[in-house]
Amino acid sequence: MIAALRLLLLAAYLPLAHFAGARHSPLLAALALGDLVLLLLVDGLLRRRAMAWLALALAVVLLVPLARSAYALLPLLLVPPLFTAIVALWFARSLRPGRVPLITRVVAALYRQTLDELSPRHHRYARNLTLAWSLLLAAMTLLNLALALIAVPDGVLARLGIAAPLTVTGEQWSLIANLANYGVLGGFALIEYQVRKFVFPVRPYRNVVDFARQMAALGPAFWRDFFRGAG
Repeated sequence: MIAALRLLLLAAYLPLAHFAGARHSPLLAALALGDLVLLLLVDGLLRRRAMAWLALALAVVLLVPLARSAYALLPLLLVPPLFTAIVALWFARSLRPGRVPLITRVVAALYRQTLDELSPRHHRYARNLTLAWSLLLAAMTLLNLALALIAVPDGVLARLGIAAPLTVTGEQWSLIANLANYGVLGGFALIEYQVRKFVFPVRPYRNVVDFARQMAALGPAFWRDFFRGAG
C-alpha cells in the first residue's frame, strides 16, 4: 500500500512541477513541494508517528505563505539537481574500498548466488555499471544546477539581479528538469539492458518484463536492506 501511494504521489509531482515552471505559478510550486513532503513522510504518517505529523504541520505552515510568494519556484528549481546529486552519491559511495557496488548486490540476488559465487565477469560488469550510473547522474546534476541558475524569471541568478550570458525560460527548464531527465534515465536503462543481453546471453530472466517482475519479487526486506546498506 505504501509503495502504491508513493507511486501515485510521484506521478502527481511530475505534472505539478512541470506546470509550475511552465506557468510561473507559485501555487502549483507550493503544491508540488507539498507533494514531495507527503512522498517523504507517507510511511510515518500512515504509522501515526508523531514526528511525521509534526513535520507535515511544519511543512504546511511554510508552504501556505510560500504559495503566495514570488520565490515559490526557487526551491522547486533546486529539487532536480538535489535528487540526482543524492542518487549519484548513493551509487558512488558503494564503489569505495571495502563496500559492495550497488548493482553487484542486485545481480547476486537475481542469480540467487553469494557474492563469492558470482563470476569475475559479473563482478566487473556490475561495478562498471554502478560507476556509469554515478557518472551519468553526476552529469545530470551539473546540468540541472546550471538550468536552475540561468532560468528566467525565476532562476537563482535572475532573483539575485545577475544577468546570465545564457538563459532558458521556465518552460524550457521544466521540460528538461521535470520530463527529459526521466527520459534520459529510462533510455539509459533500456540501452544497458540491450547491451547486457549480448554480454550475458544466459540470464535468470526471459525478457525485460520478467526482469522487472523478478526485481519486484526480491521483496521488501531485500530492498529495505539494500537502501540502508548503501549509506
